Amino acid sequence: MKFSTAFIRHALLALSLGIAAGATLAQEVKIGFVNTDRIFRDSAAAKAAQTKLEQEFSRRERELETLGNQLRAASEKFDREAPTLSEAQRTTRQRQLVEQDRDFQRRRQAFQEDLNLRKNEELQLVLERANRVIRQVAEAEKYDLILQEAVYIHPKHDITDKVIRALDSAR
Repeated sequence: MKFSTAFIRHALLALSLGIAAGATLAQEVKIGFVNTDRIFRDSAAAKAAQTKLEQEFSRRERELETLGNQLRAASEKFDREAPTLSEAQRTTRQRQLVEQDRDFQRRRQAFQEDLNLRKNEELQLVLERANRVIRQVAEAEKYDLILQEAVYIHPKHDITDKVIRALDSAR
């Protein structure tokens, strides 16, 4: 059987790549995994951000709650009084209720948008701090790869607790 030189070169190249890959696999690769959701839920930085947001938005939330209660009471009062009202009075009160409801919905939507924007800002700050800590842990403990998203990860690779402790102590 005769082999062409091109075939022999390809075979040698494949063999050398296989040997190189085997050598790479023989070296131990240190992999870690960090559960970002747990950092956002369990770290002191995330809890502090949540407290800050609650303080920042609690007054507006209470105002919205009061406005919603007033709207509900006005609607219930209208329902009770509607049978005794003239057509013109009923129409006027219905318009007022619709306007109050529109105002309430607009304020509630603005509140939710503002809250979500600020929440994203605060979580981004927590994530930036966590990423710095993750890099520090990776360098100090000589990790080759740290993952933050995975379909499955063996618990022995999960370094989330270590990162949360380092993040909390860095405060």
